[in-house]
Amino acid sequence: MEINNQSLYSKVVELLAQSRQKVSQTINNIMAMTYYEIGKMIVEEEQDGKEKAEYGKQILSELSEKLISELGKGFLKQI
Repeated sequence: MEINNQSLYSKVVELLAQSRQKVSQTINNIMAMTYYEIGKMIVEEEQDGKEKAEYGKQILSELSEKLISELGKGFLKQI
């Protein structure tokens, strides 16, 4: 199909490309903040009010297994 207004087409393509990049960056930022908050919640759970955590691996194993079973791969415990 021939486009009569190539300039308009180029502008639309550029705008779509910019929008996709912004969406990708936004998603990456949100996921980074989400993972930070999850890490913070895990540390707080592990410390249980103590100044230092004992860093037991049980909670991470249980959380990993449950997340994988409910949400799919991508939540493998890596310590």
